[in-house]
Amino acid sequence: MRPEPDGDRGECLDCAPTAGEWRALGYNVSRRRALGFGAIGAAALAFSGAAFGSVAFAADYPSWEDVEAARANEGKKATEIARIEGLIQSLQDEVQRTQAVAEQLSAEFWEAQQDYFEAAQRATDLQAQADEEALRAADSADKAGRVAAQMYRNGGDDTTLELFFSGSAESADDLLTRLGAMDKLVEVNRSVYADAIAARDTAQSLTDQAVVARDERDELQKIAESKMVAAQDAAVAAQAAYDAQTEHLVVLQAQLEALKDTTAKTVEGYKAGVEAERKAREERERKAREEAARQAAAQAAAEKAAREKAAQEQAASNGGSGGSSSGGSSGGSSGGGSGGGGSSSGGGSSGSGGWSKPHSGWVTGSYGPRQSICSNGYCTRPYHYGIDLANGCGAGIYAAHSGTVVFASYNGSYGNYIKLDHGSGLGSGYAHIRPGGMLVGVGSRVSSGQLIAYAGTTGASTGCHLHFEVYVNGAPVNPASFMGDRGIYF
Repeated sequence: MRPEPDGDRGECLDCAPTAGEWRALGYNVSRRRALGFGAIGAAALAFSGAAFGSVAFAADYPSWEDVEAARANEGKKATEIARIEGLIQSLQDEVQRTQAVAEQLSAEFWEAQQDYFEAAQRATDLQAQADEEALRAADSADKAGRVAAQMYRNGGDDTTLELFFSGSAESADDLLTRLGAMDKLVEVNRSVYADAIAARDTAQSLTDQAVVARDERDELQKIAESKMVAAQDAAVAAQAAYDAQTEHLVVLQAQLEALKDTTAKTVEGYKAGVEAERKAREERERKAREEAARQAAAQAAAEKAAREKAAQEQAASNGGSGGSSSGGSSGGSSGGGSGGGGSSSGGGSSGSGGWSKPHSGWVTGSYGPRQSICSNGYCTRPYHYGIDLANGCGAGIYAAHSGTVVFASYNGSYGNYIKLDHGSGLGSGYAHIRPGGMLVGVGSRVSSGQLIAYAGTTGASTGCHLHFEVYVNGAPVNPASFMGDRGIYF
């Protein structure tokens, strides 16, 4: 929705999709139908409607005939000038207002999403601890049972009577030793049994806490989903306001200039200037689309060639066995480069079950706890819910599996972010996409390995890379482990 700060990395600072490109991305698709959130989507619709009003700024714009007529009458001219100036101001105000709301709801979505992720992690950790304590309780109880059984077998006769009727001091000493050993066994067994009871009680307490944590997690998931819908709708509303401004502002400004002009220049001359500007803009947009398509095709071809070469080299090193590369350095630069290709296991390479590698870069950040990172006016939470893959600015980002786009817009510290729903409770997320670098829109169907975006450094990012996440029933899991189980390694 807005240019992103980029330091000196050479990122495009004003290359958001044009109005035509946004429409081509599918933003006319019903988001409620695509997301399928039911009541949550309906509630978010009501909220978003109240928050930022009508999606498109509606107005009665003057025609050139109105301008021509107003020029001939000083009273009408003043009225028409005031009307046009008001329309221009309204367009500009609508863009600012909707963009501010979009940014606010984007930040709220990110916060709600992170709150949900933290609650999901807390519930998982508590349940794991409860399971561990339950196993310890079962193990202690089993030990106590075995000791008790052994004591029963050893003490089946009356050892005290044996001591009373012992025939010698030696046999009495032996019996006393046996009695002492039995007392020690009883004492040990009491301790083992006490450990079992304590572990059982701890397991129950942790299980109860896990139940509460899961309830909190589920509630926060609903909030995050509704915030996601609201943020997406706000982004669409802001884009609609920007489109309206783009469509009408040039004409209105030309009409205003024509009304204020005291020379002999005709209205037809102003109309011709507006038409020339429109054609020039459309030509620029057409060339930009063609260039983007050319670059995408060239990058895809380069990465395909790199994958094929890597496969051949791997097959040769394995004596023709055809093994696949599982590599990827843990280093790698996240700085500026053209990106695309050059990796021995490039983006889009396939694993099992229809899963594909989302990026050709090296791992520069792993899943798990880490220090908070602040950049571009945003800060992360002290837990990394994905893995970072870097291969330069503009490197291709690919769908990890076939599915539906359920979010494609700005998302707080994630910057430009795409979320895919793969069905069966599985999903994936792609963050820090470059400005203008999203190639799919909400409601779009994508196939596994399809090019969906280009890597950038939007949001809380210190260099161009992809932040990649995998979700199981909405909660994040370690992408490296998840993808590794499907034959894809980073």
